Amino acid sequence: MFHHKKNMGDTPKEVLNWRMWYGVFVFGMMGAARGLDEGLIGTTATLPSFSNQFRLKDPALSEAEQDNRLSNITSMVQLGSILGALIGFYITDKIGRLWATRELCVVWVSGIAIYLGAAAHGSLGMIYAGRFIAGIGIGQTTVVAPTYLAETAPRAIRGLCVCIFSGNVYLGIMLGYFAAYGSSLHIAKTSSFQWVNCNLLHIYFAFIIFTASWFAKESPRWLIKVGRHEEAAKEMSTLRNLPIEHPYVQTEIIDINDQLNREREATLGLGWMGYVKELFLIPANRYRVMLSVMSQLLGQWSGANSITIYAPEYFEMVGQTGTEEKLFATAIFGVVKFVSAMLCAFFLIDWIGRKRALYTGISLQAFAMLYMALFLVIDTTVDDESIPQSPSQKRAAIGAIVMIYLSGFGWAMGWNSIQYLINSEIYPLRLRAIGGSLAMTVHFANQYGNSKAVPSMFTGLTTGGTMFFFAAITCIGLIWVYFFLPETQGKSLEAMDAMFSLPWYLIGRKGAQMTQGIGSTAEVYGMDEKVPEIETLERIPSESREKRADA
Repeated sequence: MFHHKKNMGDTPKEVLNWRMWYGVFVFGMMGAARGLDEGLIGTTATLPSFSNQFRLKDPALSEAEQDNRLSNITSMVQLGSILGALIGFYITDKIGRLWATRELCVVWVSGIAIYLGAAAHGSLGMIYAGRFIAGIGIGQTTVVAPTYLAETAPRAIRGLCVCIFSGNVYLGIMLGYFAAYGSSLHIAKTSSFQWVNCNLLHIYFAFIIFTASWFAKESPRWLIKVGRHEEAAKEMSTLRNLPIEHPYVQTEIIDINDQLNREREATLGLGWMGYVKELFLIPANRYRVMLSVMSQLLGQWSGANSITIYAPEYFEMVGQTGTEEKLFATAIFGVVKFVSAMLCAFFLIDWIGRKRALYTGISLQAFAMLYMALFLVIDTTVDDESIPQSPSQKRAAIGAIVMIYLSGFGWAMGWNSIQYLINSEIYPLRLRAIGGSLAMTVHFANQYGNSKAVPSMFTGLTTGGTMFFFAAITCIGLIWVYFFLPETQGKSLEAMDAMFSLPWYLIGRKGAQMTQGIGSTAEVYGMDEKVPEIETLERIPSESREKRADA
């Protein structure tokens, strides 16, 4: 699979089979859930039918009131997603990855039905309520999908599989942009169906994911966690396209059991508080939490998501003032982000490593933000059609449009991939769902704050000042990555503990090098990697403990 062949090592070729790729397809498609909303809401608010029906440009409202109404509508899904991410870890661990997928699809569609129902009643309250409920379902996708993908993917292509999810965010964004653009061209501006039509994409995608989930396989790691060992062995065998007795399958199962047994022993008798105490009282886990929180904080305030959600407004800033002109430029922006996200997933993230991809992406994004900031400070009349632009101003404006596209490429290559991938990789099995839930709660809380703040920032800080703010945060992120973010490429999920057991000041800069060669829990505890003597799954938990004790 492209360059991944040289990363496979001793991994049997059978593991790259249609069953595994089908699971990647189903759970990766969940990325489109939040992508659709990000792509649709900003463009929907630009459509005359929606803007007029819900008085987004009503002259009777002050500029601050108009900004507040727009930010309330756009950010309501993020507010619901905070709750979705919070409950996501409990639901995912309680009923499994597959049933959690079906549940979130039902919640998602229920909210969208209320949201679209507002077209008939003209109710702003239905808009808020529907988008909040839809957000509860959408927020859960960011916990369920990366968790499943990280747990079922062979470690040689784990980065690729998780990045399929983040890449599909931009599939959703791109389709949302084009749907709004198509509606603006072919449906009357006076008809509420203009904005309802494009938002039906939510229901289409939810139906596809819900139906496809019935043919996917449950995560073997979750099945082992809840004690369904025989079923876990069968699912692992099917996913890897290898017999249960095959050494590769048996080694994976031993690794999972061994890590889970050690985690249970560490928190024996602590009940549900054991999760919380283990997460915050153990230094290695506190470092993991720091990575989760800071990657979301720095990523969300780098400005890229505000461009995604308010793309038409950004293009208007740099001279694209007509409704269809703005929406077309926005649709092309969606193509750029989708293509760049997929390029990163297939060619970069498992090839040049997580940190190098992030360095490159953040650097491109910082350069683009700085250019736009300087342009908007120097040319303050670019969005005024009544004032003619000189040839040099027009060229500078074209450069600003290119910078918007470049920022999208940098984001897709950098923060967008890492914000999902790092959280799905760094946590041990016992804490993976709650760790991912915490990370995505912070993600949506900051995205909500960003969505709410940006319209007011444009007014209070000016557009140029806002871009300078985003450029500064992006540069801070570059420094943080160098000192604190470890390279996790090629490391097994069960062997990640060795790196986080190092002193905190070494993890980010030297953790990968100092733990090089530690490939699995079996190797850490001196087990024979092939374990040919293992014949039945029932022997694994006790045998694993005995070998660990001997070691």
